[in-house]
Amino acid sequence: MTESAAAPHGVHLTPCDIAPYRAGNTGVDYVTTFDSGEPGAHLMINALTHGNEVCGAHALRFLFERDVRPTRGKLTLGFANVAAYETFDASHPYLSRFVEEDFNRLWDEETLDVGRESVELARAREIRPVIDTVDRLLDIHSVDLPQAPMLLAGVRAEGRALAAALGAPRHVVIDAGHAAGKRLRDYVRFDDPSTGRASCLVECGYHFHEAAARVAIETSLRFLRCHDAVDPAFLAEHLGETDDGEQLFIEVSGPVTVETDDFAFARAFEGFEVVPREGALIGADGGKDIRTPYPDCVMVMPAREPAKGKTAVRLGRIV
Repeated sequence: MTESAAAPHGVHLTPCDIAPYRAGNTGVDYVTTFDSGEPGAHLMINALTHGNEVCGAHALRFLFERDVRPTRGKLTLGFANVAAYETFDASHPYLSRFVEEDFNRLWDEETLDVGRESVELARAREIRPVIDTVDRLLDIHSVDLPQAPMLLAGVRAEGRALAAALGAPRHVVIDAGHAAGKRLRDYVRFDDPSTGRASCLVECGYHFHEAAARVAIETSLRFLRCHDAVDPAFLAEHLGETDDGEQLFIEVSGPVTVETDDFAFARAFEGFEVVPREGALIGADGGKDIRTPYPDCVMVMPAREPAKGKTAVRLGRIV
Protein backbone atom coordinates (compact mmCIF):
# COMPACT_ATOMS: atom_id res chain seq x y z
CA MET A 1 0.00 0.00 0.00
CA THR A 2 1.19 3.55 -0.71
CA GLU A 3 1.60 6.67 1.43
CA SER A 4 -2.19 7.00 1.30
CA ALA A 5 -2.31 4.24 3.90
CA ALA A 6 -2.39 7.21 6.27
CA ALA A 7 -5.95 8.10 7.26
CA PRO A 8 -7.08 11.31 5.51
CA HIS A 9 -9.92 11.87 7.99
CA GLY A 10 -7.85 11.32 11.11
CA VAL A 11 -7.65 8.48 13.61
CA HIS A 12 -10.00 9.17 16.51
CA LEU A 13 -10.78 5.54 17.40
CA THR A 14 -7.88 3.21 18.13
CA PRO A 15 -7.62 -0.40 19.33
CA CYS A 16 -8.63 -1.28 22.87
CA ASP A 17 -7.03 -3.95 25.02
CA ILE A 18 -8.56 -7.35 24.29
CA ALA A 19 -5.87 -9.41 26.06
CA PRO A 20 -8.21 -10.20 29.01
CA TYR A 21 -10.43 -12.16 26.59
CA ARG A 22 -7.70 -14.29 25.01
CA ALA A 23 -8.29 -17.51 26.94
CA GLY A 24 -12.01 -17.69 26.23
CA ASN A 25 -13.66 -20.98 27.17
CA THR A 26 -14.09 -22.78 23.85
CA GLY A 27 -10.56 -24.06 23.27
CA VAL A 28 -10.15 -21.31 20.66
CA ASP A 29 -8.28 -18.18 21.69
CA TYR A 30 -10.40 -15.02 21.84
CA VAL A 31 -13.69 -16.92 21.46
CA THR A 32 -16.03 -17.15 24.47
CA THR A 33 -19.41 -18.87 24.68
CA PHE A 34 -21.95 -18.24 27.41
CA ASP A 35 -24.58 -21.00 27.76
CA SER A 36 -27.81 -20.16 29.56
CA GLY A 37 -28.72 -23.82 30.02
CA GLU A 38 -32.13 -23.01 28.54
CA PRO A 39 -33.39 -23.91 25.04
CA GLY A 40 -32.80 -21.28 22.37
CA ALA A 41 -30.71 -20.21 19.44
CA HIS A 42 -26.94 -19.95 19.45
CA LEU A 43 -26.12 -16.31 18.72
CA MET A 44 -22.68 -14.99 17.80
CA ILE A 45 -21.34 -11.45 17.65
CA ASN A 46 -18.07 -11.42 15.74
CA ALA A 47 -15.50 -8.63 15.65
CA LEU A 48 -12.18 -8.00 13.88
CA THR A 49 -12.87 -9.86 10.67
CA HIS A 50 -10.52 -7.10 9.50
CA GLY A 51 -7.83 -5.98 11.91
CA ASN A 52 -8.23 -2.25 11.26
CA GLU A 53 -12.01 -2.31 11.87
CA VAL A 54 -11.61 -1.70 15.56
CA CYS A 55 -15.17 -0.67 16.44
CA GLY A 56 -16.18 -4.31 16.88
CA ALA A 57 -13.49 -4.85 19.50
CA HIS A 58 -14.90 -1.89 21.45
CA ALA A 59 -18.41 -3.36 21.21
CA LEU A 60 -17.36 -6.76 22.53
CA ARG A 61 -15.35 -5.16 25.33
CA PHE A 62 -18.48 -3.18 26.24
CA LEU A 63 -20.46 -6.42 26.55
CA PHE A 64 -17.74 -8.28 28.46
CA GLU A 65 -17.26 -5.44 30.93
CA ARG A 66 -21.00 -5.40 31.66
CA ASP A 67 -21.17 -9.18 32.16
CA VAL A 68 -23.65 -9.81 29.39
CA ARG A 69 -25.26 -13.24 29.69
CA PRO A 70 -27.98 -14.93 27.65
CA THR A 71 -31.23 -15.84 29.35
CA ARG A 72 -31.86 -18.57 26.79
CA GLY A 73 -29.76 -20.39 24.24
CA LYS A 74 -26.08 -19.51 23.85
CA LEU A 75 -24.14 -16.37 23.10
CA THR A 76 -20.64 -16.40 21.60
CA LEU A 77 -18.40 -13.34 21.47
CA GLY A 78 -15.45 -13.74 19.12
CA PHE A 79 -12.47 -11.71 17.94
CA ALA A 80 -11.45 -13.04 14.53
CA ASN A 81 -8.25 -11.69 12.93
CA VAL A 82 -6.37 -10.81 16.10
CA ALA A 83 -3.00 -11.20 14.36
CA ALA A 84 -3.87 -8.31 12.04
CA TYR A 85 -5.32 -6.24 14.89
CA GLU A 86 -2.06 -6.54 16.78
CA THR A 87 -0.16 -4.88 13.91
CA PHE A 88 -2.23 -1.66 14.13
CA ASP A 89 -0.21 1.51 13.57
CA ALA A 90 -2.16 4.77 13.79
CA SER A 91 0.20 6.41 11.30
CA HIS A 92 -0.76 3.81 8.64
CA PRO A 93 -3.95 2.28 10.02
CA TYR A 94 -5.29 0.75 6.79
CA LEU A 95 -2.32 -1.64 6.68
CA SER A 96 -3.68 -3.75 9.53
CA ARG A 97 -6.69 -4.93 7.50
CA PHE A 98 -5.06 -8.36 7.21
CA VAL A 99 -1.67 -10.05 7.47
CA GLU A 100 -1.52 -12.16 4.30
CA GLU A 101 -5.00 -12.27 2.77
CA ASP A 102 -8.52 -11.04 3.39
CA PHE A 103 -10.13 -13.12 6.15
CA ASN A 104 -13.53 -12.20 4.68
CA ARG A 105 -12.94 -13.88 1.31
CA LEU A 106 -12.18 -17.37 2.63
CA TRP A 107 -15.57 -18.73 3.63
CA ASP A 108 -16.33 -21.24 0.91
CA GLU A 109 -15.85 -24.87 1.82
CA GLU A 110 -13.28 -25.61 -0.87
CA THR A 111 -10.98 -22.79 0.27
CA LEU A 112 -11.31 -23.84 3.90
CA ASP A 113 -10.67 -27.49 3.08
CA VAL A 114 -7.74 -27.28 0.64
CA GLY A 115 -4.11 -27.49 1.69
CA ARG A 116 -2.81 -23.97 1.04
CA GLU A 117 -1.79 -21.98 4.09
CA SER A 118 -1.88 -18.39 5.33
CA VAL A 119 -2.26 -16.62 8.65
CA GLU A 120 -5.90 -15.86 7.86
CA LEU A 121 -6.74 -19.36 6.63
CA ALA A 122 -5.26 -20.89 9.76
CA ARG A 123 -7.42 -18.63 11.92
CA ALA A 124 -10.56 -19.31 9.83
CA ARG A 125 -10.00 -23.05 10.19
CA GLU A 126 -9.50 -22.62 13.92
CA ILE A 127 -12.76 -20.69 14.35
CA ARG A 128 -14.79 -22.74 11.87
CA PRO A 129 -15.93 -25.48 14.33
CA VAL A 130 -17.48 -22.77 16.51
CA ILE A 131 -19.13 -21.09 13.51
CA ASP A 132 -20.60 -24.47 12.57
CA THR A 133 -22.70 -24.41 15.75
CA VAL A 134 -24.04 -20.84 15.36
CA ASP A 135 -27.65 -20.14 14.36
CA ARG A 136 -27.59 -16.33 14.11
CA LEU A 137 -24.51 -14.24 13.34
CA LEU A 138 -23.81 -10.52 13.57
CA ASP A 139 -20.47 -9.67 11.95
CA ILE A 140 -19.19 -6.17 12.84
CA HIS A 141 -17.29 -4.11 10.26
CA SER A 142 -16.53 -0.52 9.31
CA VAL A 143 -15.67 1.29 6.07
CA ASP A 144 -12.85 3.24 4.44
CA LEU A 145 -14.60 6.60 4.11
CA PRO A 146 -16.95 8.63 6.32
CA GLN A 147 -20.40 7.47 5.26
CA ALA A 148 -23.67 6.31 6.73
CA PRO A 149 -23.75 2.96 8.58
CA MET A 150 -25.42 0.09 6.78
CA LEU A 151 -26.44 -3.55 7.09
CA LEU A 152 -25.39 -6.08 4.46
CA ALA A 153 -28.12 -8.70 4.45
CA GLY A 154 -27.14 -10.99 1.58
CA VAL A 155 -29.71 -12.27 -0.91
CA ARG A 156 -31.63 -14.70 1.30
CA ALA A 157 -34.98 -13.75 2.81
CA GLU A 158 -33.66 -14.76 6.24
CA GLY A 159 -30.89 -12.16 6.08
CA ARG A 160 -33.34 -9.45 5.06
CA ALA A 161 -35.70 -10.45 7.86
CA LEU A 162 -32.87 -10.25 10.40
CA ALA A 163 -31.93 -6.78 9.11
CA ALA A 164 -35.54 -5.66 9.47
CA ALA A 165 -35.73 -7.09 12.99
CA LEU A 166 -32.61 -5.12 13.96
CA GLY A 167 -34.43 -1.96 12.85
CA ALA A 168 -31.25 0.05 12.23
CA PRO A 169 -29.05 1.19 10.59
CA ARG A 170 -31.37 2.76 8.05
CA HIS A 171 -29.66 1.49 4.90
CA VAL A 172 -29.86 -2.25 4.15
CA VAL A 173 -27.85 -3.56 1.21
CA ILE A 174 -28.96 -6.75 -0.53
CA ASP A 175 -25.96 -8.17 -2.34
CA ALA A 176 -24.41 -11.49 -3.29
CA GLY A 177 -20.96 -10.74 -1.92
CA HIS A 178 -17.64 -10.65 -3.72
CA ALA A 179 -16.34 -12.54 -6.73
CA ALA A 180 -12.96 -12.73 -4.98
CA GLY A 181 -14.35 -15.08 -2.31
CA LYS A 182 -17.14 -15.68 0.18
CA ARG A 183 -17.65 -13.49 3.21
CA LEU A 184 -18.24 -15.01 6.63
CA ARG A 185 -21.85 -13.84 6.48
CA ASP A 186 -22.30 -15.89 3.27
CA TYR A 187 -20.82 -19.09 4.72
CA VAL A 188 -22.81 -22.24 3.96
CA ARG A 189 -23.92 -22.50 7.60
CA PHE A 190 -26.17 -19.46 7.00
CA ASP A 191 -27.09 -20.22 3.40
CA ASP A 192 -29.76 -22.93 3.77
CA PRO A 193 -33.25 -21.37 3.91
CA SER A 194 -34.73 -24.54 5.39
CA THR A 195 -32.83 -24.14 8.67
CA GLY A 196 -33.96 -20.69 9.79
CA ARG A 197 -30.35 -19.69 10.36
CA ALA A 198 -29.37 -16.18 9.35
CA SER A 199 -26.50 -13.74 9.33
CA CYS A 200 -26.04 -10.02 8.90
CA LEU A 201 -22.99 -7.82 8.47
CA VAL A 202 -23.05 -4.30 9.88
CA GLU A 203 -20.80 -1.56 8.50
CA CYS A 204 -20.65 0.92 11.37
CA GLY A 205 -19.29 3.94 9.49
CA TYR A 206 -15.74 5.22 9.10
CA HIS A 207 -13.09 2.94 10.65
CA PHE A 208 -11.47 5.56 12.84
CA HIS A 209 -14.36 7.72 14.05
CA GLU A 210 -15.62 7.18 17.58
CA ALA A 211 -19.17 7.10 16.24
CA ALA A 212 -18.40 3.71 14.68
CA ALA A 213 -17.94 2.19 18.13
CA ARG A 214 -21.27 3.63 19.26
CA VAL A 215 -23.01 2.11 16.21
CA ALA A 216 -21.30 -1.24 16.85
CA ILE A 217 -22.48 -1.27 20.47
CA GLU A 218 -26.02 -0.25 19.60
CA THR A 219 -26.32 -2.82 16.81
CA SER A 220 -25.02 -5.55 19.10
CA LEU A 221 -27.65 -4.67 21.69
CA ARG A 222 -30.33 -4.60 19.00
CA PHE A 223 -29.19 -8.06 17.88
CA LEU A 224 -29.62 -9.37 21.42
CA ARG A 225 -32.98 -7.62 21.76
CA CYS A 226 -34.51 -8.95 18.56
CA HIS A 227 -33.73 -12.50 19.70
CA ASP A 228 -35.07 -11.88 23.21
CA ALA A 229 -31.72 -13.25 24.36
CA VAL A 230 -30.85 -11.18 27.45
CA ASP A 231 -32.58 -9.72 30.47
CA PRO A 232 -34.82 -6.79 29.43
CA ALA A 233 -33.37 -4.82 32.32
CA PHE A 234 -29.92 -5.10 30.75
CA LEU A 235 -31.29 -3.71 27.48
CA ALA A 236 -33.22 -0.98 29.26
CA GLU A 237 -30.04 0.14 31.01
CA HIS A 238 -27.72 0.04 28.01
CA LEU A 239 -29.96 0.49 24.97
CA GLY A 240 -33.09 2.16 26.25
CA GLU A 241 -35.94 3.13 23.98
CA THR A 242 -35.09 3.42 20.30
CA ASP A 243 -36.89 5.47 17.71
CA ASP A 244 -36.62 3.37 14.58
CA GLY A 245 -37.24 5.09 11.27
CA GLU A 246 -38.07 3.48 7.96
CA GLN A 247 -35.28 1.35 6.55
CA LEU A 248 -34.22 1.59 2.91
CA PHE A 249 -33.52 -1.77 1.27
CA ILE A 250 -31.16 -1.42 -1.68
CA GLU A 251 -30.63 -4.30 -4.07
CA VAL A 252 -27.20 -4.31 -5.72
CA SER A 253 -27.35 -5.02 -9.44
CA GLY A 254 -23.60 -5.32 -9.80
CA PRO A 255 -20.20 -3.78 -9.17
CA VAL A 256 -18.18 -1.33 -11.22
CA THR A 257 -14.85 -3.17 -11.46
CA VAL A 258 -11.75 -1.10 -12.20
CA GLU A 259 -10.12 -2.27 -15.45
CA THR A 260 -7.12 0.07 -15.76
CA ASP A 261 -4.69 2.09 -13.66
CA ASP A 262 -6.44 5.27 -14.80
CA PHE A 263 -9.79 5.27 -13.00
CA ALA A 264 -11.41 8.37 -11.54
CA PHE A 265 -14.88 9.19 -10.28
CA ALA A 266 -16.60 12.08 -12.03
CA ARG A 267 -17.19 13.64 -8.61
CA ALA A 268 -16.77 12.75 -4.99
CA PHE A 269 -19.23 10.13 -3.76
CA GLU A 270 -19.69 9.52 -0.05
CA GLY A 271 -22.16 6.65 -0.36
CA PHE A 272 -25.91 6.23 -0.90
CA GLU A 273 -26.20 9.16 -3.31
CA VAL A 274 -29.11 8.56 -5.66
CA VAL A 275 -28.24 9.51 -9.24
CA PRO A 276 -31.64 10.26 -10.81
CA ARG A 277 -30.80 10.01 -14.50
CA GLU A 278 -30.04 6.87 -16.48
CA GLY A 279 -26.81 7.29 -18.43
CA ALA A 280 -25.37 9.89 -16.04
CA LEU A 281 -21.57 10.02 -15.98
CA ILE A 282 -20.17 8.70 -12.69
CA GLY A 283 -16.56 8.02 -13.66
CA ALA A 284 -14.01 7.14 -16.30
CA ASP A 285 -11.72 4.13 -16.58
CA GLY A 286 -8.83 4.43 -19.02
CA GLY A 287 -10.78 6.87 -21.14
CA LYS A 288 -13.97 4.77 -21.04
CA ASP A 289 -16.99 6.55 -19.56
CA ILE A 290 -18.79 4.81 -16.70
CA ARG A 291 -22.48 5.70 -16.64
CA THR A 292 -25.51 4.75 -14.58
CA PRO A 293 -27.38 1.79 -16.09
CA TYR A 294 -30.82 2.87 -14.86
CA PRO A 295 -32.57 5.86 -13.27
CA ASP A 296 -32.40 6.47 -9.50
CA CYS A 297 -29.17 4.53 -9.27
CA VAL A 298 -27.77 4.28 -5.73
CA MET A 299 -24.02 4.55 -5.17
CA VAL A 300 -23.13 1.88 -2.61
CA MET A 301 -19.75 1.81 -0.81
CA PRO A 302 -17.55 3.84 -3.18
CA ALA A 303 -13.90 2.89 -2.79
CA ARG A 304 -11.46 5.15 -1.01
CA GLU A 305 -8.82 4.41 -3.65
CA PRO A 306 -10.15 2.55 -6.71
CA ALA A 307 -7.52 0.05 -7.84
CA LYS A 308 -7.25 -2.15 -10.93
CA GLY A 309 -9.15 -5.40 -10.48
CA LYS A 310 -11.04 -4.11 -7.43
CA THR A 311 -14.56 -2.77 -7.01
CA ALA A 312 -14.86 0.98 -7.44
CA VAL A 313 -18.51 1.14 -6.36
CA ARG A 314 -21.59 -1.06 -6.28
CA LEU A 315 -24.71 0.12 -8.07
CA GLY A 316 -28.14 -0.53 -6.61
CA ARG A 317 -31.87 0.14 -6.69
CA ILE A 318 -34.15 0.94 -3.76
CA VAL A 319 -36.65 -1.93 -3.53
